[in-house]
Amino acid sequence: MTKIFVTFLFILMLPFGSISQSRTKVVLLGTGTPNADPDRFGPSVAVVVDNTPYIIDCGPGVVRRAAAAFKKGVKGLNPTLLNRLFITHLHSDHTSGYADFLLTPAVLERKGPLRVYGPTGTKSLNDYIVQAYAPDFHIRIFGLEKGDSSSYKTIVTEIKEGIIYRDSLVTVEAFKVEHGGWPEAYGFHFVTPDKRIVISGDCTWSARLIEVAKNCDVLVHEVYSLDGWSRRPPKWQTYHKNFHTSTLQLADVATKVQPKLVVLYHQLIWDSTEEKLLKEVTDHYKGKVVSGKDLDVF
Repeated sequence: MTKIFVTFLFILMLPFGSISQSRTKVVLLGTGTPNADPDRFGPSVAVVVDNTPYIIDCGPGVVRRAAAAFKKGVKGLNPTLLNRLFITHLHSDHTSGYADFLLTPAVLERKGPLRVYGPTGTKSLNDYIVQAYAPDFHIRIFGLEKGDSSSYKTIVTEIKEGIIYRDSLVTVEAFKVEHGGWPEAYGFHFVTPDKRIVISGDCTWSARLIEVAKNCDVLVHEVYSLDGWSRRPPKWQTYHKNFHTSTLQLADVATKVQPKLVVLYHQLIWDSTEEKLLKEVTDHYKGKVVSGKDLDVF
């Protein structure tokens, strides 16, 4: 009887939400930048709801990172299930894994077409990739593999601000952010049965993001180190100031948003350190902040 009572007390003391596992997972498939860091693959985030994956951006190595997450126990990231892709903007580091995302799951017998949602220009990107790999498609579908032609199809939707996707598990809202000279760059707001998740994409300080993300559960946001930036050549200081969000700016964003968790990704650190980067944020924002690494799960 005493043992049962102690166990009951322990359960009562658990944080809210610990008793039943969340239906939603956020998985960092890649936290990298254009810099060729072997420990950080190209930018990509997975929102997985009840083992259904929704992928944001497709940087280099995205499918193999999904396979690694699947091997670690995230069942929804079996590469054969990768059939929904949301693209924040068309910078090469966020899209150079596109051919891999289209072709590899198809070779592995993905069921049905790939659905892609991205800014103006996404259809052109898709069409050129399909044209470039036309001989591969032909051999795989009509050769000895006898692949399913529907697996190699793509349905591309070029998006504007607002609700861009909805099914029984998620609603996805796109909102515009500022990213230097790009005419269209978007962040995404995912609403699932138990979580609100906001992914910044690449952007500078954004009032629109603050409005959309207010009190969300997880804010996945890009960032650059002011310490590292201070030693960059003037040309690059100007570039990064206009294209990205500094640690101090992110602290201000987080203070206004008040998310339950801030996850840093696309970290531009240069000759500084990850520890200094994190401290630059937490010196000015007292909420929970994590500097993300590839294959982290939240």
